[in-house]
Amino acid sequence: MSGQPDPDKTSSPTLTETRDAAAAAGAAVPSKSKPVQIWTVIGAAILLLQLYVWIRWVSGPHFERVPAGPSDPPTLMKVVLTTWTAVTLIGFPVGLWFFIVRPWRRERRITLDGMLLVSFGLLFFQDPLLNYFNTWCTYNSWLWNMGSWTQDIPGWRSFGEPGHMMAEPLLMNAPGYSYGVLLCTMLGCWVMRRVKARWPGISNLGLICVVAVWTFVFDFFMEGLFLMPMGLFTYPGAIRSLSINAGHYYQWPLYEGMMWGGVQAGLCALRYFTDDRGRSFVERGLERVRGGMVRQQATRFLAIFAASSALFFVFYNVPVQWFAMHADSWPTDIQKRSYFTSGICGDGTGRLCPDPALPIPGPGSANIGPDGKVVPPENRKLPTIVPFDKGR
Repeated sequence: MSGQPDPDKTSSPTLTETRDAAAAAGAAVPSKSKPVQIWTVIGAAILLLQLYVWIRWVSGPHFERVPAGPSDPPTLMKVVLTTWTAVTLIGFPVGLWFFIVRPWRRERRITLDGMLLVSFGLLFFQDPLLNYFNTWCTYNSWLWNMGSWTQDIPGWRSFGEPGHMMAEPLLMNAPGYSYGVLLCTMLGCWVMRRVKARWPGISNLGLICVVAVWTFVFDFFMEGLFLMPMGLFTYPGAIRSLSINAGHYYQWPLYEGMMWGGVQAGLCALRYFTDDRGRSFVERGLERVRGGMVRQQATRFLAIFAASSALFFVFYNVPVQWFAMHADSWPTDIQKRSYFTSGICGDGTGRLCPDPALPIPGPGSANIGPDGKVVPPENRKLPTIVPFDKGR
């Protein structure tokens, strides 16, 4: 597996072996299945929420394509996006073969990488959460899409209507999150092994910090210099003073690399630090789970999925809300391209794009129209000022 062997593990019996020996001697052995069971419950709850939202989306009015609008992307951009989508789709069955099918045929088990492949694919659900309170990231709606499930997420605040919302490029993102994030995680683990070999005395925390720096740099090259210039997505609300290529449609905020670097470092640590059985920390106590192989594997998957989801949520989707609430105005280079505004705001929509000078509207709230006047919500009255009672 990817983790480095611990010298103590090779020279002394493992915890499981010690517990088994104690049990054979008739000693009382406390259950150690609680960690994996806790993670399993969390994973099951997250999965049920995702299924609930996705079912509502597919069966509801928001399952509608967001058109590209009157702007036509440059020919080179369309060629690159089409090619990249095709490569991503072709790579998906290859990833399934290498990480799930082949290991199963050889060992009759699903490896940690196989579990991570599926877990990372399900992380796709969290992709649009960065716009929960305010839209500051959009995808290129020229790509095939059916809108997104944002408006079906409980408590969602930022604007979205059928055909006018963040457009998730399903053919690229769904498979890309699975084996794409896994390959990045494997690359990060390779970096960790090289660093550990070069500096054997480095602590686990130091190793995680090193891979976090590595993932920041890697994310800049991958997103800032490739995916964004090719037109896959944009950060229109990025704080320009904290961004590279500020003012262009491919402006890349430095804090994006820091947040995703934290997520990717956590995923690398999840895969790298394993025991002598190749199990991650969330799988502790799996041997105590009763009910056969199917139940054990389901328990294992839900625990790994829960940890992966928690890393994405805590290190990215929680802190990103602060940056979304302090977003800059959308650059002209983005507003003039309808395939980046996705009908959310701008020309022809009657809605101004997010700007620090404007209040952040929510569902059922008023907004400021292009003429600078307040546009009240439908079927609702604006509040009035109640005068103070000046009597006794």
